[in-house]
Amino acid sequence: MFAVYISHPQVEIDPAVPVPEWGLSALGRERARSAAAAPWIAALSRIVASTERKAVETAKILAGDRLAVETDPAMGENDRSATGYLPPDAFEAAADAFFAEPEKSFSGWERAVDAQARIVAAIDGALAGHDPARPIAFVGHGGVGTLLKCHLAGAPIHRQRDQPPGGGNLFAFRLADRTITCDWTAMEAWKGF
Repeated sequence: MFAVYISHPQVEIDPAVPVPEWGLSALGRERARSAAAAPWIAALSRIVASTERKAVETAKILAGDRLAVETDPAMGENDRSATGYLPPDAFEAAADAFFAEPEKSFSGWERAVDAQARIVAAIDGALAGHDPARPIAFVGHGGVGTLLKCHLAGAPIHRQRDQPPGGGNLFAFRLADRTITCDWTAMEAWKGF
């Protein structure tokens, strides 16, 4: 059976609000509702999300009234609190540096190697004792999702494996051997297991 890692879709950007507290935008909510109507959602047995607001909002829309949403703070995005909000161009340059030198901290950010170890441990912890015959979804963030994807692929950390712009993408992997079976795909476009 399969697992999916889903990055939250578009958010309301507010430089005055800490990034972990940003919520979904109207477009982000619409995309999550569209994905929630897909047949593969009904097959999920669990949804585990980051504790950041945008991830929890996405997970709750996907879960509907059918599933409880479990949360784990270790699934949070890479810690960028040292710089806080960065305008789009500056953020993209910072993200390039984050992925290009994974063992170095960009301006006080959590190092990519540390964020990768954290997300891998969180996924391993959630799957410990999980029945591999039951599909599961993880809802989080593009940065750590990319780090997880690199780990599962046995590939070095590289931004080349990052999701397309906008968020709201997923990749799938087999629970039996953790092999990636689907590259980043818009969550509302994925056809399922």
